Amino acid sequence: MSDHAHDDHGHGHLKLQYQPALPLANGKLCLWLFLSTEIMFFAGLIGAYVVIRFGAPTGSWPLPHDVHLVEWIGAINTAVLLCSSVTMVLAHHAAETNQPTIAKGWLALTLALGCLFLGVKGVEYNSKFKHGIYPSLPRSLLHEKADVYYAQAVREKLAKHRAALEKVKSESEANFTTEDQEKLNLVNALSSGMLQWAELQAAKNDDPIVRRDGLELMAEAIYPRHHKPADRELFLKKIEKEIQLAEAESKTVAAEISSIDKTLTSMTTELTTLETKQTALTEQREALAKELEALQPAPAPEATSSNQTLTESFVAADPAAEAPAAEVPAEEPKVDPALEAKIAAINEKIAAVDAETATLTEELTSKRIEAGKISESKAAREARKLALEVRAAALPIMSSPEHGLNDEHHWLMLPMKIPSGNMWASTYFLMTGFHAIHVAVGLLAFALILPMHLDNKKAHILENTGLYWHFVDLVWIFLFPMLYLF
Repeated sequence: MSDHAHDDHGHGHLKLQYQPALPLANGKLCLWLFLSTEIMFFAGLIGAYVVIRFGAPTGSWPLPHDVHLVEWIGAINTAVLLCSSVTMVLAHHAAETNQPTIAKGWLALTLALGCLFLGVKGVEYNSKFKHGIYPSLPRSLLHEKADVYYAQAVREKLAKHRAALEKVKSESEANFTTEDQEKLNLVNALSSGMLQWAELQAAKNDDPIVRRDGLELMAEAIYPRHHKPADRELFLKKIEKEIQLAEAESKTVAAEISSIDKTLTSMTTELTTLETKQTALTEQREALAKELEALQPAPAPEATSSNQTLTESFVAADPAAEAPAAEVPAEEPKVDPALEAKIAAINEKIAAVDAETATLTEELTSKRIEAGKISESKAAREARKLALEVRAAALPIMSSPEHGLNDEHHWLMLPMKIPSGNMWASTYFLMTGFHAIHVAVGLLAFALILPMHLDNKKAHILENTGLYWHFVDLVWIFLFPMLYLF
């Protein structure tokens, strides 16, 4: 019995063996070193996003719906990625239990789920590019606020659409379809009834609130950021108020134009009367001038040179003869006092007519200047009335699309006001882009492993690849709530 006890004691003795390195395979050790660098990389990206996100002014960071992020799509993609982690574990387990066919099936399913994840992500990317949400220099279609730079960008975009449509129309009327005409009408309505109105309000209104609201209303019509019925109702109330103001002002301006027309009619009558009187004074002066000319005495006939010729011939015939005596100047003609009185009277009449003509001319000039100013005032009011009518016609167009003009007419692609939108786009595409690259690398590894005979000898390959895949899934677990839920 003692021998048996001694044998038991001998069998229970532990033998220690020295291990020259860590109890890890070289491949797994390298993978963990690689993953440690990836953890630091994504920790830096996520940390930078958190600082930027929560450092932005309150209420300025885009909500998921503002940038076309759909929560349930992100949730489905998250579930797809989690399921791929499960199938990866099952593939590794099948390989360890020496079931290569089953391991290959689970790995193929993991590959399919990873491809599905990238496919959904591609659909989400396409939605953002389609709506003009992407990082670009100096900027994409995203603007931080509705200001003059935003209005300028809208003007340039509408001008490009108009030029392109008018070019098609000028080149061939046959190729210019009804749809093209509708597009051109829409561009013209938005240019005059929305853009020019907002720019006019921003440039000339003294009230800073009115200046701001004009641009804000345009931005909201192009790309509304409201997603609740109450927000939509508030926007429609603003539009209705604008329509009422435009119609009321249009009636006021029409009344002013009617009053100006009456003033102009009265002034035209006065001008016609004054011009008739001026014409009569001109004719009267011409008649007095003719009468004065008729009363002027005829000038005395000039002395001819016959006497001088006769004297010269006399001297030539007889040099000794004395020269004739010097001529005696002719007596001045006597003026009739009665004629002088008539001439003086006519001159007085002419002076009176000239004075009255000068006064009348001055009055006419003043009246014409006044009429010109009134005509300019009428033209300005007519232009204002036309602008108000165009505005009243454009406002229903601005409010009719529930999700904004860009969603209703995708070809417009007008600039959008999304505060912090450019920063959001940069961080979103940076983080999800790097994550998608890591997913693609994992899928490439799966595709290379899939043709292998996945028995227990290849289980370590699936284990290492699975560790990488679980890391990729874990990164998405952090990205999903940050981007889709907050």
